[in-house]
Amino acid sequence: MNTNRLITIAVCAMPVMAMAQGTADDYNRAYQLREKYSARHIYNDGVKPYWTGKKGDFWYTVNTRKGCVYNVVNPNNGNVTKRPLFDSKKLAETLGKAGVKATAEKLWLDRLRTTENFDTLHFDYSGSMWRYIVSRDMLTKEGSANRPEKPRNERERYWSETDDERSSAPAVSPDGRYRAYIFGNNVRIEETATGRITAQTLDGSQGEYYSSYIYWSPDSRRIALCKIKTAPKHYIYYVESSPNDQFEPKLHKQEYQKPGDMLPYKTPVIIEAATGRKLTAETTLFPDEFGLDNICWQPDGSDVTFEYNQRGHKIYRLLAMSAVTGRVRTVVEESFPTYVNYTRIFRHHFADGRRLIWSSERDGYNHLYLYDKNTGKAVRQITKGPWYVRGVQHIDEKKGLIYFSANGREKNEDPYFIHYYRIGLDGRNLTCLTPEKATHTATFSPDYSYMVDVYSTVKDAPVAVLRNTTDGKVVTEIERTDIADIVKNGWRAPEVFTAKGRDGKTDIWGLIYRPTNYDASKKYPVIDYIYSGPGDQYVPKRFIAYDWWATSLAELGFIVVKVDGMTTSFRSKKFEEVCYKNLKDGGLPDHEAWIRAAAAKYAAIDTSRVGIYGCSAGGQEAMNAVLLHPDFYKAAYAASGCHDNRMDKIWWNEQWLGYPVDSSYIEGSNIENAHLLRRPLMLCWGELDNNVDPATTMKVVAALQKADKDFEMIVIPGGGHTMGELWGEHKRYDFFVRHLMGINPPEWKDVKSDVAW
Repeated sequence: MNTNRLITIAVCAMPVMAMAQGTADDYNRAYQLREKYSARHIYNDGVKPYWTGKKGDFWYTVNTRKGCVYNVVNPNNGNVTKRPLFDSKKLAETLGKAGVKATAEKLWLDRLRTTENFDTLHFDYSGSMWRYIVSRDMLTKEGSANRPEKPRNERERYWSETDDERSSAPAVSPDGRYRAYIFGNNVRIEETATGRITAQTLDGSQGEYYSSYIYWSPDSRRIALCKIKTAPKHYIYYVESSPNDQFEPKLHKQEYQKPGDMLPYKTPVIIEAATGRKLTAETTLFPDEFGLDNICWQPDGSDVTFEYNQRGHKIYRLLAMSAVTGRVRTVVEESFPTYVNYTRIFRHHFADGRRLIWSSERDGYNHLYLYDKNTGKAVRQITKGPWYVRGVQHIDEKKGLIYFSANGREKNEDPYFIHYYRIGLDGRNLTCLTPEKATHTATFSPDYSYMVDVYSTVKDAPVAVLRNTTDGKVVTEIERTDIADIVKNGWRAPEVFTAKGRDGKTDIWGLIYRPTNYDASKKYPVIDYIYSGPGDQYVPKRFIAYDWWATSLAELGFIVVKVDGMTTSFRSKKFEEVCYKNLKDGGLPDHEAWIRAAAAKYAAIDTSRVGIYGCSAGGQEAMNAVLLHPDFYKAAYAASGCHDNRMDKIWWNEQWLGYPVDSSYIEGSNIENAHLLRRPLMLCWGELDNNVDPATTMKVVAALQKADKDFEMIVIPGGGHTMGELWGEHKRYDFFVRHLMGINPPEWKDVKSDVAW
């Protein structure tokens, strides 16, 4: 633990009712839970199948009480066999003879590959690549396993950098006759046989150039690409105060588009290779682009389809451009008065070129629709009901079957549990393949006749089974996770709790974490861990032995809660759309209603002492809580917060707050609302945060100082998008002990915060 990487600024204490909690013993016990509940005390967990070419055959590895085990499973049409992939003891001995130290119990083989009949293994071990013929116990060294390092001058691209589409390998036509590429911002086509080069365009320039992403038609007659009109780039700057390779600070520069920035504009173009005839798309149906992507030729070469995302995200269109006339028509259009959640759209173009499966939230839930691409008409809605399609795993065009995952369909269970289903393209014969009341993760065999399903809940350890995909019947149980040791070490599952939300009607789901020495006769302060808002659902549903954000914190003498309030995803579009132009909401009214309902049931919950913390959007929401809901939330720790949506990344904020930038950006700004602070606040940020502009937090600091407000702050030199690292975690624990328990935290010399490291 590097204790030199943190700066501490200002301390403000608020006395509250003292309790005999938050002692050095509590801290040490809290940190020890990381080891007590670690994966090394959990066995037969983490089944991940590696399928072979044979029907349903796969191998997997798990850590058992006897050590690392590799097994092969063969369904054999119902006569299931399970056997070791190899003799671990024998292979360890053979590696030893080759001069490599190995033990059967800890024989973890990297990048293991097998032949179809499992007779030969290829793997990396101890820095070398090996081939092992199992039946003959023959081991051969095949070379070094060390991967070549990247050249020193090869810089990794920031996630936020725009792909300008200026650089790409030449595109070779399907028949091999032509190579198309960009030279001097223009299109050239070369005949591969003769080397003859033709300049297909002459109007490209530095500011309006042709994309190097070139797509050939299936018949090799035409190419499709975009002409791109550039836009100014937005950069942010930040200083690395304490770099490891020099004494002086470093200045960093990063491309980072923000809400309201000008964006590039793309126009599709089709060029006939032999004649140079060029068709440029008329832009009426895609006038104000946020993005234009997914260029795809029809199998017969008649059309090019592409997808248009309107700036502000109220309209999303799948468009088709005729290769003969250049006319652009709409195939599918999504439009909402709020927003189209475009990242959730699933699309599958059939091989026949006529049909399309498209997902949409148009009926208030995410469902699958079958389209006729030629007419642009929806043939039918395939799935329907008050539930949510989460993903499509496979479409069997020949058999007319869809395999998909969804939540919310099964009755009398947590609506967030994910199950897997099969349905016909005609919308009939919907079959749940994973009926257990748990959340499931399935992996399918290559021919989709079998699936390995691992299911669990927050209190029930994972079970891995092999199922058939006809009706979901269990063929065999593969492994059942053994958690006896962590239970012996005091592990207790969080409680799933449900209560009505702000409207008094909608069920809100969450978790309650208690310390292992919980005493129902005592009163406990509450800490709400928050990462809310649209884009996902955040409360855990599968088994987690040690929850980094709740387990140890609760052990100090708190009750920690996690809640999925309105504004979060996968319940319904209406549930999520509470966020629209209203990110400041953060689901906080539902959190409060839920916590009060929990306190009504459990007298140990003290709603007069509720704190909150989070990182990123959670950091924004945590500070927002004490600014706008100070009567309920009494202290907040806000890490790496996107405290003003005008300063944050463009794609996140324009999705939920819209375009152009308006008053909704200002109303939710912690900078604008900083003068409202009257509760203890600790801010945390990393000076190299390339996710949220670190200047955002410093603008909050400036606003707080201007308003003469007291607060605390920790800065992580060299830190990225962080909750505060281990040092900051200790500061966070101390902050809540002071302000919610009303006592001074123990001396740091008496606490072993790095006990598990």
